[in-house]
This record gives sequence, C-alpha cells and structure tokens, in this order.
Amino acid sequence: MKNISIDINADIGEGIGNEADLMPLLSSCNIACGGHAGNLETMNWCVELAKKHRVKIGAHPSFPDKENFGRQVIDMSCSALYQTVKNQVKALMNVVREQHAALHHVKPHGALYNLAATDKKTAEVIVEVMKSIHLPLKLYVPYGSVISELAIKEKIPITYEVFADRNYNEDLSLISRVKENAIIKDVNVMTSHIQNMILHKKVKTINGVEVPLEAETICVHGDNPEALNLIKNLRQNLTNSGVKIQ
Repeated sequence: MKNISIDINADIGEGIGNEADLMPLLSSCNIACGGHAGNLETMNWCVELAKKHRVKIGAHPSFPDKENFGRQVIDMSCSALYQTVKNQVKALMNVVREQHAALHHVKPHGALYNLAATDKKTAEVIVEVMKSIHLPLKLYVPYGSVISELAIKEKIPITYEVFADRNYNEDLSLISRVKENAIIKDVNVMTSHIQNMILHKKVKTINGVEVPLEAETICVHGDNPEALNLIKNLRQNLTNSGVKIQ
C-alpha cells in the first residue's frame, strides 16, 4: 500500500457523547447541525475539539427529522429541502467562523445521503446548496452515485466515501439498517473489508460479488457501539500496511 493515503471520518455531535475519545483518531469529522441532531452547544463543542486535534471540519445536514434521527425520507418540496439544508450548513459555518476555524466539506446524513445517491432531484438540491455557499468546500459522496456525477458536472469538488462498518449491496447501496447483517461490528471483518476497498478498489458485497469502487475517505459511524474500538484498529492496521492517514 505504498504511496496510498486515506482520510478517516466519523459523524459526531449526534448525542452519543464519544466525541472526545473519537476525535484524536480522526482526520475529518461531520458535525450534526440541527436537522437530525445537534444544536449550538454541541456544534461549538465539536468545533473546539476538531481545532484542538487538527481534524478537518464538515457539516452533516439531514432531513429535518430529529424524531427519526434523519433516517427516514421526508416528503418535502425541493425549495423547502434546499432551505433546510442551507440553513443547517450556515449554522455550522457561523460557529466555525466565530471560532476562527475553516469549514472543509459537507456530507449529507442518513436518508438524505442515500436518497441523493439515486434521486436526481434530491442530488440537484444539495449541489445547488454547495454552489450557493461560494466556498471551495468538498462534498463527500458515494462512488458512482447520481450526486457524484452531478457534482462533477457542476464542478463541485468531491471526495469518494466508503463505509468501514457497513455492508454493501451489488448496486453499491448500503444494506438497510433494519437487516441484521447491515452493520459490521467485528474488527477483523472490517479490516478485510477496508483493505479490499483501498488496495484492490473493490468491495465484496453481501452476495459475495466484488464490485469496483474508489475510496478516498472512510467513515465509521460514531453511533456504532464499537466505533472507538473499530477506528483504533482501523488506524493501526492501515498504518502497519503503509497507508498514510490524512
């Protein structure tokens, strides 16, 4: 794995309370900004931690649905979705500015992330929000997704994201969380899963089929009960394999 570098990110500020433990292990983070979780206090806390550990700061907007943690699609107009996503990103931008830090990227959360991967209208809304901000922010997206292709067309910088702790379908969508095999909790399984994606640029899907993909940032969900253990082992195994984490 010589000359290979990778980013490790996690979703934080979601009420789990493990940010102080996770942050030293990350190279970027996605901070909930009021849609599915988070408020001014948690955003300030997370930005302070990110600054302390020199972790790249990202906004993590979602459907406005704290009741379901942003994991269900909400039926709303494109204009309403545009406004809520922009408001969430702006809320974090204000906190970042007040703390003299910099916003690095945007990563949609949950159902919004998954829908934008396949639905053109949703993808267009997110891309329009990115264009309206007038900053060179990156957009974290799944490889081969509708939103990745649209962002490239609109000259929005993208970073291809893969998930260390989630299993994949053959179309590169994530296995639904309602299924028992959706989340990877075993460290050895996760290590093999990630090394295959980074070294061989393939992911072994739930049906055993290997599908090509690109990986530039790896996400471990902060609400995974094994998140801290998984990231510690992930960093160690990648470093031992000669991968630079940045």
